[in-house]
Amino acid sequence: MFGYTLRDTLISVDHVGVTRGDTCVLSDITVDVRDIVRDDVADQGQVVGFLGPSGIGKTTLLRVIAGLDVPTSGHVMIDGAQAQPGKVGVVFQSYPLFAHRRVLGNLVVAARPTRISRDDAESRALDLLDRFGLTARARAWPAELSGGERQRVAILQQLLSGHTYLLMDEPFSGLDPVAKREACNLISEIARTGERVTIVIVTHDIAAAIRCSDHLWLMGKDPDRDGARIVDTVDLIARDLAWHTDCDRRPGFAELVRQLEDRFDKLRGVS
Repeated sequence: MFGYTLRDTLISVDHVGVTRGDTCVLSDITVDVRDIVRDDVADQGQVVGFLGPSGIGKTTLLRVIAGLDVPTSGHVMIDGAQAQPGKVGVVFQSYPLFAHRRVLGNLVVAARPTRISRDDAESRALDLLDRFGLTARARAWPAELSGGERQRVAILQQLLSGHTYLLMDEPFSGLDPVAKREACNLISEIARTGERVTIVIVTHDIAAAIRCSDHLWLMGKDPDRDGARIVDTVDLIARDLAWHTDCDRRPGFAELVRQLEDRFDKLRGVS
């Protein structure tokens, strides 16, 4: 098992509730993401797999953390400051790119908020394209990219925008098994670009979330209580399932997947 230390709180969700009209969507959600410092890796970031059935409210909480929606109650703090738009990067399922710009052009535009020169932006973009296996696609148009390639470019856009916090909405949706494994490897690789790099993955894909996360949040409902909440957290480091390239072949992986699958009906609030 890997040695590590938990340090600063990076993201704090404190008693967050969201009500829309007469409907309670989220109820009293309190959860934190802390800086993980590994003994054997200099730049290990954090990856939280945020699990729950479809339609339970995961994307609503993602939008609150991103500062895109204001909670009805409670608050979210990012690095000790109130969450606000632009504080974290958000990668939605559509992976929007400028159709009239090639891949490299899209990435150079993404770097504008950092106020670096165009030459520096292009140099950094080319370095990232090389690191993540996209050098050959630098001159491609977005329409020429596969779904997996668009996803990688969308993530690199957020890194070039200066974001160390990334929220990813259903990154495994529609991917075949090979592409899904590549996406897991990509997320793990992104997390190793800096100690404070933090990725929150919103998904209902249990196995994929376990493969690339160090902690899991489980969102669900109680039959006798309005609104979804965080009903449990799972420490994958303590289970020796985090940071392994062969995670899905390790003891305990299949059993944890089965346990979480069995809980999904209950997470929907089914009595």
